[in-house]
Amino acid sequence: MNNNRKHNNQTTARQGAEAASAEPLKIGASTPFDFSARNLTAYGGLLPVATMLEKLGFQQLVEETLTIKRLTRVMPVYQFVLAMVLALYVGFSRLHHLRFLAREPMLTGILKVLRLPPQCTFWRFLASLHLSVAGQILRIQEILRQRVWEAAHVELKTITLDTDTTVHTLFGHQMGGRKSYNPKNRGKKSYQPILTFLAETREYVGGELRNGDRPTGKQIARHLESVFAGLPKGVETIYARADSGFYCNEAVEAYEKAGARYIVSARKTSRLIDELKAATWTGSPKTDADAQCEFRYQPEGWRQAHRFIALRYLQKKPLAAEGKPEQYQLFDTAEYSYRVFVTNMSDGIAALAWFYSQRAGAENLIKEAKNDAGLADHPSGRWPMNCIYFQLAMVAYNLNCWLMLFNREEEAKVEQLGHITLATARLRFLFLAARIWRHAGTVGVSYSDHYPEQSLFERLMVRLRSVTAQADGFAPVIALALRC
Repeated sequence: MNNNRKHNNQTTARQGAEAASAEPLKIGASTPFDFSARNLTAYGGLLPVATMLEKLGFQQLVEETLTIKRLTRVMPVYQFVLAMVLALYVGFSRLHHLRFLAREPMLTGILKVLRLPPQCTFWRFLASLHLSVAGQILRIQEILRQRVWEAAHVELKTITLDTDTTVHTLFGHQMGGRKSYNPKNRGKKSYQPILTFLAETREYVGGELRNGDRPTGKQIARHLESVFAGLPKGVETIYARADSGFYCNEAVEAYEKAGARYIVSARKTSRLIDELKAATWTGSPKTDADAQCEFRYQPEGWRQAHRFIALRYLQKKPLAAEGKPEQYQLFDTAEYSYRVFVTNMSDGIAALAWFYSQRAGAENLIKEAKNDAGLADHPSGRWPMNCIYFQLAMVAYNLNCWLMLFNREEEAKVEQLGHITLATARLRFLFLAARIWRHAGTVGVSYSDHYPEQSLFERLMVRLRSVTAQADGFAPVIALALRC
């Protein structure tokens, strides 16, 4: 009788993953290829975007808000708007880039069309819109923000608004171009749009495309009033920061009328220099300045005196050549350089200087919108078309911010709420290879089993599909609220 354990010559196969592992795929110069595969997409990450917009009622909102009398034949108005927004979100910032997405399965599936119309059709549609549509698109964003805050359980009682302008150099003959402040391309025509961001969530709150002239006090006040009117419900305390481009009596009165606590960088004037020389200066151990002071001062044309704070630095370099523009918040004299701010807050000078320095984040957000969302790509020489396209670009920018709010950790606080730029979000969550299949009347999307962000993607989809509208708003899909 043989002992199987002792006399069996057959070697047993190894069990587990090693035995089941296949050989690596070897791809080289002689690898065959073809174009026979169907319904493959490189933008699988558009599924969460489409889910969010559908659950938040974006289509009904567009149809009810936009007053467009033009009768479109190829696609309804909503599909035209959605196609341009999604193209901007994907990264195609020009209308003629839409031809690269004409047969893209994911995009055409979301739009429910066989293929996108040609570029000229989008041009005619955009050219037919009235300038008032730009303000209506901004109103759509305000309503969507309120719905996102309700569904993502955002309960911020205190917010910080950062207002800034930027320069878009023009290289064509666009309407509204002016030769004005343009530090990088001096003497060239430009636009100078004005934008306001919410520092806690990095959302675009309000703004408009402007010609290249510096905004007047009335224009600044009108912008701030529209921003305050469009804030989500539940906001109780407003902090605001702005650079010297907004140093005017109208801006200060608009802040005070809204009950905001503001700090604005002052602009150099001869009377202000005299006040700085006459002020009582002390040491400034908690800042990088050599001295600090504060005083009450009423600029010319202002209705009353306000609190001014200043930091002083010893001149280490000779004065800049005459005609060279100074920094927006730093101006020089023969002996010192100054940073001066007007504020209605009672905090210490060091705390206020640190608080204002955090406004630099708004410049990064503007840079992100310009480079990644197509904010600076003006498609036409016509002013209304560019104004409308400006707001569409900011819708694409906000889509990324709203998705990040839905995908946040439940225990996260505002201080821990990181910001993933649109460029990074595309690489992580948008540019996903996928196959769109249809079986027994059901359409589905299959992703790679090697996708490293599967858990985050699945959590996001579960939350978005759980969004439901109620009589008094949207039910939160995240248990813990986002608070300061």
